[in-house]
Amino acid sequence: MIHPPGKSLTDMTFVRLLPNIMTLAAICAGLTAIRFAMQENYVGAVYLIILAAVLDGLDGRVARLVGSDSDFGAELDSLADFLNFGVAPALVLYFWGLQGMGSFGWSTVLAFALCCVLRLARFNVSARNPDTCASGAHFTGVPAPAGALLALAPMYLAFAFTDRPYIPGVLLCVYLLFIGLLMTSRIPTPSPKALRFSRDTLPLTIFCVLLVTAALILFEWITLVAMSAIYLAMVVKSLISEFSGEDIDQV
Repeated sequence: MIHPPGKSLTDMTFVRLLPNIMTLAAICAGLTAIRFAMQENYVGAVYLIILAAVLDGLDGRVARLVGSDSDFGAELDSLADFLNFGVAPALVLYFWGLQGMGSFGWSTVLAFALCCVLRLARFNVSARNPDTCASGAHFTGVPAPAGALLALAPMYLAFAFTDRPYIPGVLLCVYLLFIGLLMTSRIPTPSPKALRFSRDTLPLTIFCVLLVTAALILFEWITLVAMSAIYLAMVVKSLISEFSGEDIDQV
């Protein structure tokens, strides 16, 4: 059997294709989340967007681990991010609580999706330009997956209680626009790459991870609300630091 020049038998193994398969699975999750929202299965829709975020966080790491990262994979990941974190969460929120807002509600959905695609375009340009790619200690603006999960926070709050609290449509629109603006902003936001753990703190770190995992299993919606609030507080802290003139590396 003749193989293309520069290719080996291992180039097309399942392991090397796994990162792209994970990205395609995330796309399927995002599209199905929209379908579930149209059927008023909002809990299932939120679960699928969270699943898409988990897959998005893993596919790049798996690609680097097996040595299959490529320009094709990067482009596929970016397209998946727009669908899963720009289109899907906005539509889920629209079907859940913004349909009664008419054109204003739909305009908010469009604005959030546009903010997401602008944020992704800026990130792609920065990643390809070595002059603008810094240490990776911080992101510039809220990343798309984090923005999507933050946008769904009102739904977490509603799911956390048996009787859904009334959330005015105007408030939902304002909140969704606020998260969209955070994504396109120049605010330095925390990056997982900046986390460092010493041997002395490793047992405590493992305990905290297990504690959060247990909380997500037992009290998923309350835990997600708390995590969203903590992350927003960290963004506000970064905003204050930015205005105070501190020098923070960004990507």
